[in-house]
Amino acid sequence: MALIYVKNMVCPRCIASVSDTLDQLEITFTSVDLGKIRLESPLNSRQTIQLAETLKNHGFELLENGKSTLISQIKSILIERIQHSDENKSENYSSFISESLNHEYTYLSRLFSQVEGITIEKYITKLKVERIKELIFYQEKTLSEIADLLNYSSVAYLSAQFKKETGMSPSQFKKQGLGKRKGLDEV
Repeated sequence: MALIYVKNMVCPRCIASVSDTLDQLEITFTSVDLGKIRLESPLNSRQTIQLAETLKNHGFELLENGKSTLISQIKSILIERIQHSDENKSENYSSFISESLNHEYTYLSRLFSQVEGITIEKYITKLKVERIKELIFYQEKTLSEIADLLNYSSVAYLSAQFKKETGMSPSQFKKQGLGKRKGLDEV
């Protein structure tokens, strides 16, 4: 079994797109998750080049093992946890990331900051703000429910962080209508 990492996989549609690509290229895989593909056997060099080119045409990037892979894994873990789950998570993000990747959090945090130019905490805030925008726009939950879902201590804290990040309050964003949401690969 082989594991390949893919950059810019941020949603279930990305998983479907990458799965379709693998099927088209007749590459046998066991699973596709955010940021990674499990293959039944390693790819030969021709397959690797073909997969890299095809993924690039769809907005993805095949990652070599190393630091960029760790950054992509951190992002995938956080996107999955914040954007694609509707259960409250009280576990500390640093512990969760560290345990998921089997690395010391201080190393991962330093690496992330060096490569991305922002801290993991700031990235988490940006992801949470995008999730808040989505939930406000679709009017799926009250601000109190959103605060609880995203593990904010209060609606006031959520609102303050939202305003600091966007320049407007959640209610102003709601009145604005569609609002300006970013793609998760742009966060």
